[in-house]
Amino acid sequence: MINIILTDIEGTTSSLSFVKDVLFPYARERMADFVQAHRHEPDVAKLLAEVGKDAGRPLSDTETIAQLVRWIDEDRKITALKALQGMIWEQGYRQGDFKGHVYDDAAKNLRRWRTRGMLLYVYSSGSVYAQKLLFAHSDAGDLTPLFAGYFDTTIGMKRDAASYTKIVQAIARPAAQILFLSDIKEELDAAARSGMQTGWLMRDGALPVIATHFPARNFDDIDAHFLAG
Repeated sequence: MINIILTDIEGTTSSLSFVKDVLFPYARERMADFVQAHRHEPDVAKLLAEVGKDAGRPLSDTETIAQLVRWIDEDRKITALKALQGMIWEQGYRQGDFKGHVYDDAAKNLRRWRTRGMLLYVYSSGSVYAQKLLFAHSDAGDLTPLFAGYFDTTIGMKRDAASYTKIVQAIARPAAQILFLSDIKEELDAAARSGMQTGWLMRDGALPVIATHFPARNFDDIDAHFLAG
């Protein structure tokens, strides 16, 4: 029996375009000013040092900013970058520059599943901080009370089965009770290798007749296939 939902964000609960066309450009445009203004703060300084480690050599402030912008353009899943982006996005959310996009069917079913007593978790390449910001300031209202926990790349990369094994250990429930939802096949493959059940969100295009993971147009399809009754 499934009683835990672990969900991705981009392309799953939320549109890819919101992340790529709103959040990424917002952070890119403000990265230089943010680094210059906050580089001496302990949390930011630690992250900037990690940028140099990930780049393989010490970097000046100018080089660090250029590296971060390059990683944004390349959509790199770098933990320090994701953390810094989250700090910049916080300003945008709090200023009302944008709201976090969540599909109506996702918000409705997340609320429904929580009401049924299911435990809900998030696993995204965005930092836990950024995840909480998106759901706290979503266009569906504050959804953070629905979630029991959040995971990001500090636990491991999303295409690595070991990451899902660590999540199973952290949740402390049998893997077979956990349903992982994502729009990326390689992530679902990794989750399945850990013993989790999987649902493949395909919001656009035709659904395949045969698929390795259950193909779903939206969260209503997930609810009907895995959880109804």
